[in-house]
Amino acid sequence: MELRLDNPVWLWLLLPTIFYFGFLAFKTWPKSSLLYRIVFGLRIAAVALLIFALAAPSLYFADEQEQVIFLMDRSASLEGMEAEMSKAIDLAIAGKEDHQVAGVYTFAEDFQTLLPLSKDQQPVPIDLAINQNRHTNIEQALELAANSGNTDLATRIVLLTDGNETKGSAIESLERLQSSRLQVDVLPIEQKATSDAAISRFETPASAFLGEAQPFSLDIEADADTAAKLIFSVNDLDFDEKEIQLVSGKNAFSYSYPAEQEGLVKYEARIEVAEDAFLENNELASITDVGGTPEVLVVSGDVASPIPAVLDKERINVSEMAAPKLPQNLSSFLQYDAIIFDNVSGTEIGEQQMDVIEQAVKQFGVGFMMVGGDQSYGLGGYFKTPIERLLPVEMEVKGKHELPSLGLVIVMDRSGSMMGAKMELAKEAAARSVELLRKDDTVGVIAFDDQPWQIVPTEKLEDPKEAAEKILSVTPGGGTEIYKSLEEAYAQLEDLDLQRKHIILLTDGQSATSNDYDSLIEDGLENKVTLSTVSIGQDADKNLLEELAETGNGRFYDVTDATTIPAILSRETVMMSRTYIVDKPFYPIVYDSNWNALFADGVPEMNTYIATTAKGAASVALESAEEDPVLATWYYGLGKTIAYTSSSGAWSGGFQSWKNWPAFWNRNVSQLLPSFDEVPFSVTKKAQGVYSVEDPSQSSAILDIAVVDEEGKELPVQSQPTAPGKVDVMLDADPGLVFFSISNENGAAYRTGLAIPYGDEYRTNKPNAAMLTTLAERTGGKVVESLNEAFRNIPYESGTKQPIQQSLLLAAMILFFIDITLRRFGLKLPKRQLKAAAEGEVAPKTVEQLIKAKKRS
Repeated sequence: MELRLDNPVWLWLLLPTIFYFGFLAFKTWPKSSLLYRIVFGLRIAAVALLIFALAAPSLYFADEQEQVIFLMDRSASLEGMEAEMSKAIDLAIAGKEDHQVAGVYTFAEDFQTLLPLSKDQQPVPIDLAINQNRHTNIEQALELAANSGNTDLATRIVLLTDGNETKGSAIESLERLQSSRLQVDVLPIEQKATSDAAISRFETPASAFLGEAQPFSLDIEADADTAAKLIFSVNDLDFDEKEIQLVSGKNAFSYSYPAEQEGLVKYEARIEVAEDAFLENNELASITDVGGTPEVLVVSGDVASPIPAVLDKERINVSEMAAPKLPQNLSSFLQYDAIIFDNVSGTEIGEQQMDVIEQAVKQFGVGFMMVGGDQSYGLGGYFKTPIERLLPVEMEVKGKHELPSLGLVIVMDRSGSMMGAKMELAKEAAARSVELLRKDDTVGVIAFDDQPWQIVPTEKLEDPKEAAEKILSVTPGGGTEIYKSLEEAYAQLEDLDLQRKHIILLTDGQSATSNDYDSLIEDGLENKVTLSTVSIGQDADKNLLEELAETGNGRFYDVTDATTIPAILSRETVMMSRTYIVDKPFYPIVYDSNWNALFADGVPEMNTYIATTAKGAASVALESAEEDPVLATWYYGLGKTIAYTSSSGAWSGGFQSWKNWPAFWNRNVSQLLPSFDEVPFSVTKKAQGVYSVEDPSQSSAILDIAVVDEEGKELPVQSQPTAPGKVDVMLDADPGLVFFSISNENGAAYRTGLAIPYGDEYRTNKPNAAMLTTLAERTGGKVVESLNEAFRNIPYESGTKQPIQQSLLLAAMILFFIDITLRRFGLKLPKRQLKAAAEGEVAPKTVEQLIKAKKRS
């Protein structure tokens, strides 16, 4: 142990202090009292303690222990090198001494622990997957590694990397570490890959007209001479391929292709090479806005839609598609100007597709129309979905129709096989179903594994929020036993006096036991209890579940896309809890709208429609006698949407034979087409992740910019105005296509797509020797050729400091308090003793005098 001073310069204050108190002592000491001398000493001690406290003293306890931290780069550029690096670290750790501890960490874009710091020797695992390996962030790795161990010990970080960082700055991190005990050694790692071919540029025209020859140009960079296949595709469909010969270096190619599709068309170029280091850099995409005749997509449910037959195909191009064939990516929807869902069930469409359609409407002005039928609106399971958000009507019926009393029990599989997305979606679906119910409805939720668990008691719904929270807290685990849970659900519903009683069974497995389901369900039917079943995945007993639903007078759902589960349970709930179909002839009430010219001579009688509720900002063109919207419209972002709650078939009654029936559908399409003024704002890449958006006319005071990826997710962006009508946009996106939606305060808008290229991580590069050398030299480390010296002595000392500054300040404060007390009250105790003694001497004399006086008298 030794005393150390961090700021010894303050000790110079002792010189004037000694001179000052010495001078006072010379002048006053000979004539001073005892009290004065005690106070004088206390004051000298207190001032001395304060001066020593200013010097920041501490007690230092030396420690012989050292720590060595291995930091292994496992980014994409070093893929395949894990085993070699792990073996080298194992050999190095075998040579460590007893006073040394070692730990192994791995990094790419993230940071993970392979071996925590320990004196024990363990083999380095090589099977730990890094989820985020598209960047190399040495800066973050150094800072986390340096603070992961004991900062009081002398530390050496041994960095195994190629040094080609794509995020952060390792040199800047040294300034923040500020450690006098840290040394960094560097072992440069050569990439295993020796040959790579990559598409570095692919460009198509920003805009073109239908039939116009479009010039494509692309650059391919190769490390060696090789043969390759070049493939072109449009909207994910290959249309041409060529055998090409690449030479080492840059290869430029050009191509011409006529514009055959309209809208935002995605073109893609990719190469196939026999031996290639990285597949990630073998393709690039580009977007061209092809103008021409409007494109309309009509999506049908179980029955083909009659709408395409009545549309004016000379003025619009009509495409037809069945709901299960709907695409997943945004670019496939942006080639259309409008989308019509004709009696399409939400159970056939995944949540991701709904998200993509919502973004296509909101950010890119694609029109959307939903046409009614027994599979649409509330009956289609669209409650609380992105499709409901974009429509001008709500699926909920609010107080205008007689609603039957309902008892609903959801029997939900929570076995171990449900772990992950299936479990989360099942819980979300059950919670959403509870939110659809009224307080007078009876609801229960049973989760089962090898036995039933009552999550929500089967009783009248008092607090939907509390019930939903209980459902969302369910965790997976255990086996699968269906019969006991189903038996419990029937027992809870059979004796209830309700108009409708229904059970929804959801499972992804097979029951562990075989029981008499028929008797159970038939007894339930006698008590008006029905059953629907949902089969999830390939392992479920589909035959059993389908038979249960058929016997139980319910519906069977075979789910291959788990994201449709919420729509299925929503559909089941509303089918039982509400009477959505209004089936009685009526003449719709006409309001002022863009359809007025068609209704000038009156409207035909209509048979049936789906009950909904118009949203506050919606414009209603046709309405039923019950004040339900039949035809409503509104703007959702840049797009316009229409809700037609009757159908394209028999539900429309006299409309089908009405002379304006074709004109009615063509008017709907014309209302759906984008109506904003399109201004060709320019979008150019300024730097990695930075794009410049500019209004060429410089007439825009405000630019509203949204960026959406292919999956329909809106990406977070940071916008920085740089000039009138000019904005820099910063975004962090994965390689692939992103779409810009740009609008200004005048209603002008523009949409375009850009390809985010692959990062430098997917390039063959030599180690960054200059950066690695600087990193080692500034910390006193070495650029080594092997790990043989990893455990050499570290030229720094280990130890802990225990500051005593506060203790000195406390002691000085106590001395000052004693000083003040003595000066205020003095040394009273000796004076009291003298006075008592004096009084003792006086007292006898006084008594003697009194006796003598008495005698004299």
